[in-house]
Amino acid sequence: MAEEPRFATKPQNITTMPPGIPYIVGNEAAERFSFYGMKAILTVFMVDYMTNASGEMAAVSEGTAKTWVHNFVAAAYFTPLIGALLSDWLFGKYRTILWLSIVYVIGHFTLAVTLNHEILGGVISPKMGLFLGLALIALGTGAIKPCVSAHVGDQFGQGNKHRLGEVFGWFYIAINLGAFISTLLTPVLLVRYGADIAFGVPGVLMAIATFVFWLGRNKFVHVPARGEKLFKDAFTGEGLGVILKLIPLYIFVAAFWCLFDQTASAWVLQAKKMNTAVLGWDILPSQVQALNPFFILALIPLFNYILYPMIDRHWRMTPLRKIGIGMFLAAASFAVSAMIEAAIAAGQTPHISWQVLAYFVLTAAEVMVSVTCLEFSYTQSPNSMKSVVMALYLLSVAAGNEFVAVVNMVITNADGSSLLPGASYYWFFTGVMLVAAVCYIPFAMFYRGKTYIQDDDPDHGATIERADIDAMSSEG
Repeated sequence: MAEEPRFATKPQNITTMPPGIPYIVGNEAAERFSFYGMKAILTVFMVDYMTNASGEMAAVSEGTAKTWVHNFVAAAYFTPLIGALLSDWLFGKYRTILWLSIVYVIGHFTLAVTLNHEILGGVISPKMGLFLGLALIALGTGAIKPCVSAHVGDQFGQGNKHRLGEVFGWFYIAINLGAFISTLLTPVLLVRYGADIAFGVPGVLMAIATFVFWLGRNKFVHVPARGEKLFKDAFTGEGLGVILKLIPLYIFVAAFWCLFDQTASAWVLQAKKMNTAVLGWDILPSQVQALNPFFILALIPLFNYILYPMIDRHWRMTPLRKIGIGMFLAAASFAVSAMIEAAIAAGQTPHISWQVLAYFVLTAAEVMVSVTCLEFSYTQSPNSMKSVVMALYLLSVAAGNEFVAVVNMVITNADGSSLLPGASYYWFFTGVMLVAAVCYIPFAMFYRGKTYIQDDDPDHGATIERADIDAMSSEG
């Protein structure tokens, strides 16, 4: 389906920042406020606040809560396949993002009006409302994810492609600025005003995000949908080759997401058993998650403008090398959390500052793995299937979370106890990450690929992304 002719379909020949970028970044900040605010309180809500329509407690066990949370996150990162197909096959990125954002808003509204209430004469119970709301949010947030990331890259041409890495960094900062504010605010709303307000406010922010995105419609480059040609590109020739090369990377990266997304489940539950007094304030366990976006805001500029250039003078920091180092850092962060849990099991009450250390190491890993994969996935995918490749990358998040959900389902006994009690749970996932990181090394050494920018000439615009072993020899 062709885009309306009043919209530009190719990037402008400029060297400055594309005019549509502020609208995308503003939209993303508000949307991430919405998602991470809801996600921040989800585990605590199910364990400590969930009631039935009569107001009686209907909480679930910690193991069950972790299973539900990671199933939700897995769904939110599986639905990008739907969004990518709608975008690249039928409607284009702009309309796909706009329409599914409305679904997203409806999901938040469903949570706000059904939790702790009986709707339609009992047809929709609070637990059913939770399921429906999360399902709509998973569809909305997931389906727009690959489109938004690819939409950012579509705004750049040859004249300003050197700013692509910079803008993906700022894009990630916008995500984490929204996440930081919402992770601090939403737990307070839950404690003071209840689930209706706590889940409703993120819905209002999502509505604002949708409006901001709509305002930028005349500023964006609207790359037309490919129609049936998408499937020919994706499953034959060069497109299929790119997918087959990237799938091993995404399998290894899935192990990182196994660990990272447990900041919303296992680490929140761990924080409940720690001393959270900081400068006379008692931090809510779910607020500790704000450390991640706070550190992101500090570490992205540090890495991009100081650390990476400094290391590059002596040893080339290719994207694949960054990802590999990040994997080992992720394992180290979970080793810290395992030692915290061992202290708790021994009857101690560790101070939350130890979890601050774990968050710092894990966030450094995120900068090297997640931010790098975001840009790498875009530049490694042919122009006709940017959203599809982004969706495949996001499947690694779904796979990692579903692995955690299945593990928790298997190890949780009927009485709520665990087959991996205490620190053994954290050491298990540390081991998973270490195995993936070690196996990743030979893959990174022998990877070959090409870099694609939206207005590249198909025959002359691609540049070789050499394997790390080649970079070592050429850089001396």
